[in-house]
Formats: sequence, structure tokens, C-alpha cells
Amino acid sequence: MAILRFRIYLEEDDSVYRDIAIMHTQSFYELHEAILKAYEFDNKHKATFYRSNDHWHRGREISLEVYDKEYKAAPLLMKDTSISSEIHNPNQKFIYNYDFNKNWGFLVELINVSKEENPRLIYPATVRVEGIAPSQYGTKGLLGEKFADVEEKYDLSQVGEGFGQEGEDTDEAEDLGLGEEPPVEGAEEI
Repeated sequence: MAILRFRIYLEEDDSVYRDIAIMHTQSFYELHEAILKAYEFDNKHKATFYRSNDHWHRGREISLEVYDKEYKAAPLLMKDTSISSEIHNPNQKFIYNYDFNKNWGFLVELINVSKEENPRLIYPATVRVEGIAPSQYGTKGLLGEKFADVEEKYDLSQVGEGFGQEGEDTDEAEDLGLGEEPPVEGAEEI
């Protein structure tokens, strides 16, 4: 079984890309889901692929569904179209658009064909990640959503809880003899 490896570039920045390995018998719908997963996008919006040439001109559309718009030719549907049926040359290219309001554009390029299946992978699989993915709905720091978990875990507004106030002796301190000053030799008590 042939394994196709696609490089999916962010249209605005070709230094940000993901490599996805997929079986030639799998559908464009599975590639669509793999791209969204690789870029940490949700699956709530319209999407379409376009067959493309070496100059990134849009050709035949492979759509998630038939949308209310003018088509030059009826689109193919992602769920019904296998990847291999649209591969016409060894460097086949596609353009992938997601969320027509935000207009996320990705350039999809076939970079390798292999006959050997990796038994450790479940296809489609993200096999390489380069660059920091943009946030789907706004700005995202280097930690992204993980930072919110850190903030919750170490909520600094709660630091005072469980700690004694300055100058306050606690039972533990007394038990350890920390609340008293040691007597100074030769000093008289007044």
C-alpha cells in the first residue's frame, strides 16, 4: 500500500509547516481532519481543497459539502474522493482553504511516496512539525492554552492561605522551639 507524505505550509509563512503521512486509499476528508489536528484548529467551519499546478493556480474543487456559490464544475466531495484519485504527478499540489470567514489558506504539496507502511503509526499521521502554528481565533503565546493551566495550578492570589502572618507564632513553630529566642550566656533577665 502506498503511503503519501504531504507538506502542508501555512500560506502566509512557508517556514511554518506540518508533514502528514496518509495512505493513498484514504479520503480527502481524512486529510482535512489531519490538517486541522496538526494545526490545532477546531472542526466547525467550511473547508475545501483545490487541485493545483506548480504555480498554485486553483483547479477542480474537492469540498466538504456543496456550498451556495457558483461552481465552474460540480465539486467533488471530500468523503467520497480518495487521495490517489487526484494525484496526477509526483509533485502534486493542492490548496486547502478553511473557515471562509477567516480564510485560512494552506499549500499542500506531495513530497514523498513510499511503499513501506510504518506499523507504529495510525494513518493519517503528523510526522513532522516546523514552526509555531497560529492561533485559530486570535493571538497565542508560546505556551498557548497550556499557560492557563499553569496559572490555575499556581494561583498567586491564594498564596497567603496556609501561611502564618509576619510576627505570628504558629503551633508548629512552638513545637520545634522556633518561637523562642535562645538564652544568651551571661545575660540577666529583667
